[in-house]
Amino acid sequence: MGLVRLAIDYENPSRDWWDGGGRELWDGITEGMGESSVILEAHVAASWLSEAERLPGWDTGHEYAPHPIASREIGEDEELDD
Repeated sequence: MGLVRLAIDYENPSRDWWDGGGRELWDGITEGMGESSVILEAHVAASWLSEAERLPGWDTGHEYAPHPIASREIGEDEELDD
């Protein structure tokens, strides 16, 4: 069971994704708690990202911050702080 951290990428300047349904999608996965990151099982994160990619504005960021939400696998030896 791999884990993935999804986190708001504050360096992505686009508001299109957030205004086009992304806010509701993010609130759904974070349970509306105002979190800036969440740790999920890899298959759940992949499913969520698949939905997120369908919204307008997903690919409109800079090369260093292409998406409004960043994804990163969590190593087995990492401490979980979420």
